[in-house]
Amino acid sequence: MSDDSSQQLSPKRRSREFRFVEALGRPLRKFLRIQAAGGILLLGATVCALIWANSAYSDVYHEILETHISIEIGSHVLLDLPIEAWINDALMAIFFFVVGLEIKREFVVGTLRDPRAAALPAIAAIGGMVVPAGIYFFFNPSGMGADGWGIPMATDIAFAVGVVSLLGNRVPSVMKVFLLTLAIVDDIGAIAVIAIFYTSDLSIGWLLAAVAAIFVVIGMRRAGISWTPAYVVVGFFMWFAVHDSGIHATIAGVILGLLAPARPLNEVQPDEEPVLSALRGDANAMVVRRANVELKDQVSVVERLEDLLHPVSSFLIIPIFALANAGIELSTETISDAATSPVTIGIAFGLVFGKLIGVTLATWLSVKSGLTSLPPSATWTHVVGLAATAGIGFTVSLFIAGLAFSDPLLTEAKIGIVGASLVAAVIGSSILLRAKEVEEIETDDPMLVGTSSP
Repeated sequence: MSDDSSQQLSPKRRSREFRFVEALGRPLRKFLRIQAAGGILLLGATVCALIWANSAYSDVYHEILETHISIEIGSHVLLDLPIEAWINDALMAIFFFVVGLEIKREFVVGTLRDPRAAALPAIAAIGGMVVPAGIYFFFNPSGMGADGWGIPMATDIAFAVGVVSLLGNRVPSVMKVFLLTLAIVDDIGAIAVIAIFYTSDLSIGWLLAAVAAIFVVIGMRRAGISWTPAYVVVGFFMWFAVHDSGIHATIAGVILGLLAPARPLNEVQPDEEPVLSALRGDANAMVVRRANVELKDQVSVVERLEDLLHPVSSFLIIPIFALANAGIELSTETISDAATSPVTIGIAFGLVFGKLIGVTLATWLSVKSGLTSLPPSATWTHVVGLAATAGIGFTVSLFIAGLAFSDPLLTEAKIGIVGASLVAAVIGSSILLRAKEVEEIETDDPMLVGTSSP
């Protein structure tokens, strides 16, 4: 394996290779910054949860999570759930809605729209899902623990991007996009696993109601209805229907995200007024307002919703989820049980070794077979380091663990997830620190981002 980072590329090959970062630019760099900052906040929330759950106030922690909140219409109780369930089922539906928006954007205007550009991270992601699941299954071929095979398949985007961002230019932008795309493909796999394998007994009536809500949203889109409250009402009904259908309620968030328009509503021609007047600075207030409407139509609904909800998801919802789910009571007994539990061992080996082996091997096979090629300025040190970093499962892994297990297996699974994610972060960082720094060109042209200096 060559580790030469100063590859000399022909203009034709350079153009082809840089399709991998076609979506990169200010919007994606902003996305990466939010993920990185969110990862740091997520780490803080996790530490707080662990301290709180092991303090003298641990009873308060559990009492808060077990407090019931109900929604009533007259004398009819529509929903009555503990706070922990509201967080995991309702707040996380918003998180998965944002995930759905990200997936839609990537498929329509991002990296995943070009099969050649998407091939490398997609193949790497598949390897990073299959091998960890296989390792887990090796340790848990049967019994109650077998249900947790989906846990080590996930990659936490916020944590992983946060770790990589701390390393500066040792990881070129093109490989940050590789990690981001890999994590998004992981999300697609995790969503499929949740929808298919972690579904309880189905209620056909509520399932049909959810399908009807989907068609209502499609009809509203085609009718040109843009009034946000209407979509909120239909979206809440869809969430409620999916919740009562037996499919996990967060799937409703994903579906709604995928239904959002990912292309601009209007195309402004260069010679159109009032936009040009506003840009020249010779427009009155009315013309400026009209120009604002014209320009607003150039931003897709997906982009507007991402700008609005992505910070909410990263800085509020995910830290709250971590605070509610990472509070593991670390007694001598629980640690001793976890150390010998096939569930904990399967998760730990799956995340730490399964991700590293799966992502690296899949990438190596795809490159050596000629199916794909490494992007410019990327080395095998970057690939192996990011493969290890992808073992930071955390958020989605904790989420799937909550669907698969109840205590004591749930506690054992959480210990495996938190411990393995920490080890994966250390291993990934250690490997990436060995990579040479890449001097990147500061540019808004996405085709130039990630190039090495001559």
